[in-house]
Amino acid sequence: MSFFTTPGDDELLHYITTEDSQEMEKLFAAARSAREEYYGLDVYFRGLIEFTSYCKNDCFYCGIRRSSPCARRYRLSPAQILECCRIGDRLGFRTFVLQGGEDPWFTGERICRILSLIRHEFPDHAITLSIGEWDRKSYEDFFRAGANRYLLRHETAADAHYGALHPPAMKLSRRKECLYTLRDIGFQTGAGFMVGTPFQTPECLLADLRFLQDLEPHMVGIGPFIPAEGTPFAAYSQGSVNLTLRMVALTRLLLPRTLLPATTALGTLAGDGREQALMAGANVVMPNLSPQDVRKFYSLYDNKICTGDEAAECVRCMSLRVRATGFVPNMSRGDSKLPVTADLQVV
Repeated sequence: MSFFTTPGDDELLHYITTEDSQEMEKLFAAARSAREEYYGLDVYFRGLIEFTSYCKNDCFYCGIRRSSPCARRYRLSPAQILECCRIGDRLGFRTFVLQGGEDPWFTGERICRILSLIRHEFPDHAITLSIGEWDRKSYEDFFRAGANRYLLRHETAADAHYGALHPPAMKLSRRKECLYTLRDIGFQTGAGFMVGTPFQTPECLLADLRFLQDLEPHMVGIGPFIPAEGTPFAAYSQGSVNLTLRMVALTRLLLPRTLLPATTALGTLAGDGREQALMAGANVVMPNLSPQDVRKFYSLYDNKICTGDEAAECVRCMSLRVRATGFVPNMSRGDSKLPVTADLQVV
């Protein structure tokens, strides 16, 4: 495979399936080179605020699915969310990521009110939402209220596979429509997928790569599948760290200007999983700013790391890890190098 020309399907499938250590190292080295061309050695820090563990959906893999008998539910108040932002600002963060289940209590009006409060106090910070599927008007309202970025993982771009991971009411076509709408509005848009989910084939992963090429998202979150107690997939095997790293590297080569997180799920499966992701082309980490007493309840999967650390300790620890890998912690907004074309103007 020529790493800097458009690869064919057979070439991509080869690197999706290879176990040859020399080929993998060449792949990772090429991914690092592609990242450094646009981002140098910087690794951008985002402050993650997981503000609700309620969700109306019943995705078969998710630990906070609606019908889970094991999930512990909580909601942060607007005041608590704003205090998390203040703590993050004092620690140097210039990007806040508000993530939660699709919680009906947080109506569009309430989300806009929270965004307005954050934007008023932190006019120069980036605000990211990750709260699932909404209609176009709601997305436009969020954009006008101050959100700059939106993360909506598509989870799999293969239609039959999507149906095997979700209840019938959820459709891949709807998820894709939301992603294209977000891009059209003017959000820096993030997609992403899991590696090693039940029923996934190499061709499913190829479909993910081709979909990402078409969408051209500003950020892509890629993590291994980790089973969660109380879900239909609780007894299934976890995803492969090595395959996840190959997908990170291939995504970097196909989309060199996108932002790629070193995900917490990788760190959960391997002690140095996030460092390995940085060496495979990733350049974002997300220390947790959520209150310590609720972090363990945002359990999308089992055995999630860093649920007991104070926010300052998360930042200190991750900064040391980044530096030890040869990279440079960067607390700035860290906008994507991909352009944003906005249909909607904020006035």
